[in-house]
Amino acid sequence: MKSPRLNTLVLSICLIFVAQNAFAQPTSGSGVTDNDLQLNTITTSLPFMAITPDSRAGGMGDAGTALSANSTSVYWNTSLLSFAKQKSEVSLSYTPWLRQLTNDIHLSYLAGYKQLNKVHSIGGALRYFSLGEITFTDINGDVLRDDKPSEFELVGAYAFRLADRFSIGVNGKFAYSNLTGGLTVAGVNTKPGVVGAADLSFSYFNDDAHIGNTDGTYTFGMTINNIGNKVSYSELSRRDFIPMNLKIGNSFLAEFDEYNKVTFSLDLQRLLVPTPAIYKLIDGDFVMLAGMNGDVGIITSMMQSFYDAPGVLATDENGDYIQNTDGTYQVVKGTRLKEELAEINIAAGAEWWYSDVLALRGGVFYENKNKGNRQFLNLGASLKYNMFAIDFSYLASLNGRQSPLANTLRFTLRLNLGGN
Repeated sequence: MKSPRLNTLVLSICLIFVAQNAFAQPTSGSGVTDNDLQLNTITTSLPFMAITPDSRAGGMGDAGTALSANSTSVYWNTSLLSFAKQKSEVSLSYTPWLRQLTNDIHLSYLAGYKQLNKVHSIGGALRYFSLGEITFTDINGDVLRDDKPSEFELVGAYAFRLADRFSIGVNGKFAYSNLTGGLTVAGVNTKPGVVGAADLSFSYFNDDAHIGNTDGTYTFGMTINNIGNKVSYSELSRRDFIPMNLKIGNSFLAEFDEYNKVTFSLDLQRLLVPTPAIYKLIDGDFVMLAGMNGDVGIITSMMQSFYDAPGVLATDENGDYIQNTDGTYQVVKGTRLKEELAEINIAAGAEWWYSDVLALRGGVFYENKNKGNRQFLNLGASLKYNMFAIDFSYLASLNGRQSPLANTLRFTLRLNLGGN
């Protein structure tokens, strides 16, 4: 049997290798770069379900899939509740959202958990997203009414410890999105979006790991989030996917001495919904030139998302698309693989604790410029006293102040209700 030290190094090196390949500019043997890819952002309904709610992971570049367990593990990785040091905790998080655009949008998140025994743990969370006050007008610009659209999500969580170092978790979710208040648009009645969804999670926890001469705790986590029905806001509109996503993370908590502990965390994240295909209007009909049909079921979507990128269509010297003899269109070699890799988001962060009283954090998040271009730096801090702890994080966009995410603040108050 391999030593914990070797297991830790092998898993860490494998994940870092994958991350480096996702960042790499040319796809092997093709010479394709990010500049060769077209803008092809994947969009979903109810995106608030995928917003990071807490300040701890929010201060570490959103790399929270394998962080040590706390109440917000209900969002990140429920299976980690089996390895929590405290028997129970409750937390309340608040995030003023998109402050670059408006001042009345905010996200609130209440979460908690309790370990029933060494095997079973339960938890729950309530997420509320307010979109502020919106004025609805008709096509002539006349005011119809003012409304305050909002969305919320209710989560029940359960973690089951399979063995000393392995655990699984499952969440059941109900989400409600009321964006129009039942407004009638062009004779069509709108309605709220209603979602039933689930999260599946797995974790490996080794508190006897080593890197070199440094003792510590290694954690590996994997989750599939928001497996649920598609949503429509009217009887005539298209049904859209919610933000189903896959997250793979690992972390190492290095214990240098009784006062100083540092956690390093790395996450790979990607959506499990279809990539938009490339269409062209030909003789009055939209014809698919590359990619795959995205009007599929939930399970098919999750599988198809790994190989449905359309890539870049090849053109001749006149700029016209090159058509094959069978009627299909040529795709530039290597661009499909490159686009699939571009859909992987990378998050990395570090956290330093001094005497379990004061913590400082930092992290980075990278999303390809053709898939949304969210690229930011995070900073954070925590202060703990007896049963109470307060967390704070700050987001600085790497794309400049024009990014709507620039200067995002998060606040979390945590209360430890149980002993170690």
